[in-house]
Amino acid sequence: MTATDTSGPHTSGRRAPLTKAEIAARVAADIPAGSYVNLGIGLPTLVADHLATGRGITLHTENGMLGMGPSPEPDDVDPDLVNAGKIPVTELPGASYFHQADSFAMMRGGHIDVCVLGAFQVSTSGDLANWSTGAPDAVPAVGGAMDLAIGARRTVVMMTLLTKDSRPKLVERCTLPLTGVGCVSRIYTELAVIDVGIDGARVVELFGTTHGELEDMLGLKLGRTR
Repeated sequence: MTATDTSGPHTSGRRAPLTKAEIAARVAADIPAGSYVNLGIGLPTLVADHLATGRGITLHTENGMLGMGPSPEPDDVDPDLVNAGKIPVTELPGASYFHQADSFAMMRGGHIDVCVLGAFQVSTSGDLANWSTGAPDAVPAVGGAMDLAIGARRTVVMMTLLTKDSRPKLVERCTLPLTGVGCVSRIYTELAVIDVGIDGARVVELFGTTHGELEDMLGLKLGRTR
């Protein structure tokens, strides 16, 4: 099979990897209606722009807001209205504000249905490493990730599958400092949607590649979701 041959039960029929916006749309499509959702810093913030109206999805940000909307137009930026990553956001009708301690209580108390986080590494068993690269000069960025990874009812990861120097981010065992153990259930990337957990990694959907090519790229044996 060639790199452009994506035939098979777990392919999307697409002959190219997803763009960042398309990954965000793919994540958004899987979020159940009526969910309370937290979007992590970085790529996950893009999901806010792809949530269909009328599904009753409420976005939470750990700096103290429920009812966050999509990114504002340049002329509508309010410098006092930002998410936890200091990125300008909008508010939807019914939005509410509260102390950061209350926001963390929501996270730790299991009141967030879904959190979407970025990652430096995810293991095939669902371990997450996303707060430090472990480099001597790295600036750690814990934020609320540890609370979200364990406190949310479902934790998924949105990331590129490879680092800038082409090293896999999906690995058999994380080598970077862990954020949480066994907390991730699914990862969304430009090349594949992959479930992870105690049964290992299983491909759900492919974009512009084949199952065998993906295994070669990652150096992993990947199952298939049926």
